[in-house]
Amino acid sequence: MNISELITALRSQAEKPIQFMLPDGGLIAPHFHITEVGHVLKRFIDCGGTRRTQETCLLQTWVHDDVEHRLIAGKLANIFDQAGDVLPHHELPVEIEYEDGVVAQFPIEGKVVIGDTLIFRLGTKHTDCLARGICIPGECAPAPTTEPDSCCTPGSQCC
Repeated sequence: MNISELITALRSQAEKPIQFMLPDGGLIAPHFHITEVGHVLKRFIDCGGTRRTQETCLLQTWVHDDVEHRLIAGKLANIFDQAGDVLPHHELPVEIEYEDGVVAQFPIEGKVVIGDTLIFRLGTKHTDCLARGICIPGECAPAPTTEPDSCCTPGSQCC
């Protein structure tokens, strides 16, 4: 789900409390806070030597001991209004950062209204080889400009 889709969902259910459903079906405690709305820009080189960028909108959640706290959809939409130029555009995918033993990030994959609550379903993120033409699971073919004996050795271009 991107920012535009999220804001549309929030505004259409402005008075409803929101919750986030983790991939395993569990819920982030309903008294969570959104402590940050951020633009994350990741610039990197993949294992095949291709320069890449990845951008997301990251919402950091925090669960505290004030169990009476509830965030309603309209208030989160207003927080996005305050984000202003922190977010370069509203087509960025939105991820939720949540800590439960470890800090993890979950993309928002969908929404559903159950009773009086707007629930956002969270998905999972996975690692992947972005240079499969060069690196194949269990094997590694050298790049055209790489010496054959340097493939899959520490510091090589492909692994």
